[in-house]
Amino acid sequence: MKTMRVETQGMTPLIQVFDMQKSLEFYCGILGFELLEKAGPANDIGWAMLKLNEVYLMLNTLYEMHDRPKTPDPDRMKAHGDTCLYFRCVDPDEIYEHIIQTGIAAEKPKIAPYGMKQLYILDPDGYSICFQSAV
Repeated sequence: MKTMRVETQGMTPLIQVFDMQKSLEFYCGILGFELLEKAGPANDIGWAMLKLNEVYLMLNTLYEMHDRPKTPDPDRMKAHGDTCLYFRCVDPDEIYEHIIQTGIAAEKPKIAPYGMKQLYILDPDGYSICFQSAV
């Protein structure tokens, strides 16, 4: 079988979120993403396209607002531990200082055995986020 090299121009992950407003406050208000596009009225956004520098991320609500339970499903939240979004950055220590000032729990960045300095945090839905740079 002959293989073809697929030409791509980037990648945009899509993650499902429980509370869109809370997620937008985290990604836009704390991390600095810009809200590029959205579907739904301001008080009931169901989908959003975010951008930070050249990084794109889509958020989609798991439930329509009228169907959303009062609390997230703990089994589903636990499964989010299988997903980590890795961001290359200039200085994980600088991001750490910003993050802890916002009240988000984080441990100081550590150097991984393969030479990356990494800061791990969790988003409101339990997705792991890592900001990393080469040592």
